Amino acid sequence: MAASTEVDHSFRAFVEALRADDDLVEINTEVDSNLEAAAITRLVCETDDKAPLFNNLKGMGKNGLFRILGAPGSLRRSKRDRYGRLARHLALPPTASMKEILDKMLSASQLPPIDPKIVETGPVKENCLEGDEIDLTALPVPMVHKSDGGKYLQTYGMHVVQSPDGKWTNWSIARAMVKDKNHLTGLVIEPQHIWQIHQMWKKEGKDVPWALCFGVPPAAIMASSMPIPDGVTEAGYVGAMTGRALELVKCDTNHLYVPANAEIVLEGTLSITETADEGPFGEMHGYVFPGDSHKCPVYRVNKITYRTDAILPMSACGRLTDETHTMIGSLAAAEIRKICQLAGLPITDTFSPFEAQVTWVALKVDTAKLREMKLTPKELQKWVGDVVFNHKAGYTIHRLVLVGDDIDPYEWKDVMWAFATRCRPNADETFFEDVRGFPLIPYMGHGTGSPTTGGKVVSDALMPKEYTTGADWEAADFEHSYPEEIKAKVRANWEALGFRRQE
Repeated sequence: MAASTEVDHSFRAFVEALRADDDLVEINTEVDSNLEAAAITRLVCETDDKAPLFNNLKGMGKNGLFRILGAPGSLRRSKRDRYGRLARHLALPPTASMKEILDKMLSASQLPPIDPKIVETGPVKENCLEGDEIDLTALPVPMVHKSDGGKYLQTYGMHVVQSPDGKWTNWSIARAMVKDKNHLTGLVIEPQHIWQIHQMWKKEGKDVPWALCFGVPPAAIMASSMPIPDGVTEAGYVGAMTGRALELVKCDTNHLYVPANAEIVLEGTLSITETADEGPFGEMHGYVFPGDSHKCPVYRVNKITYRTDAILPMSACGRLTDETHTMIGSLAAAEIRKICQLAGLPITDTFSPFEAQVTWVALKVDTAKLREMKLTPKELQKWVGDVVFNHKAGYTIHRLVLVGDDIDPYEWKDVMWAFATRCRPNADETFFEDVRGFPLIPYMGHGTGSPTTGGKVVSDALMPKEYTTGADWEAADFEHSYPEEIKAKVRANWEALGFRRQE
């Protein structure tokens, strides 16, 4: 296996790390990419099982383009290393906590960027297809859900685009499906960075030079999922976070640079004029609306370069728990923590509970500091909502839950307990109807009211005493309702009494 320090910069090393962790199932019998591979992956996500590596896909061809790794960022079953797959993205121990993972992701925001190292060639240049050799319809592109509008090649890859002046290179994840032999179509929606750069090229009257990279350095795909500030180039951010430069190589058909050890790279252009029907697709909130398609921009593929025995990572997203929940929500919450602290808010931790399907973020309040600031509940609610809901980091989030010192925002049971028992509906909430909303949430795009504006709320689960003198209650639970000697005795005798070992 590659050294652990290589895992964050190498997708192949990441796969080997999963194998070493006994977190990989290699499937060598033939599997159909038309629904079967995704069905296996979806069940893996819903049961927190090992990541499946499909080595023998129907129609994959003699050149091995491509195998599929499912559930690359989903959860593990054991509490001990529940976030192990995410931790491996960052070369952290598999037992790392979610807080440690998010702290690592945020660490680069306080460091100078480390620019990438440009190399002449790399593994991604081992093989290529161009011209008439390119036929996306002949590849084992997965059909992820039976009612999707097409086969989605792009569920866990990284788009690469650059502003016309060359000052900002953006890496991001946005879904894309196969249109025909050499075209994709996919979401390019406001205010995402790919949309911002698309708008810049529209003003120039030129199609956007574009690349789509699969099996990139795991730290890079994490950064691509994170709503880092406008104008920040992810390559330098990843370099700072990992402590060393990423190796990039130039595309053959345009001026963009891509990870030299990526598994697969599509080179081409993103049209500023041509659109095609895209969707529906079973998204992160767990719904497919059959027949619900929209016109989206078209990507033209001019060349494909790829490693020998290339691996396509795939996210079979939907209901809990897959990469869209572990990464999109978690990383948005991390950025929300940063912007709240920069604004001077007394926030110590933030997390997007998986069970809220990437629509909530719990914010832990330093109540001692809150009392020093002498804020009223409505003042705090309004301040938090104004900071978060008017920032790109809060775009996908529609409910912010304020919790006190005794609540662990990383534990859904804690957050839900506080929300259900301490937040009086309406009286303890401030609503925001004049901010940008996320249309992919079913109650936005398919509910009542505007699909793109409003529908957001700050729910205050701080009790009134927490604003004035401090908490005046005691939790009725194992941790707080019994003396230390009783708790120690119970734990020591637990298995002898016939109960399961505590993780």
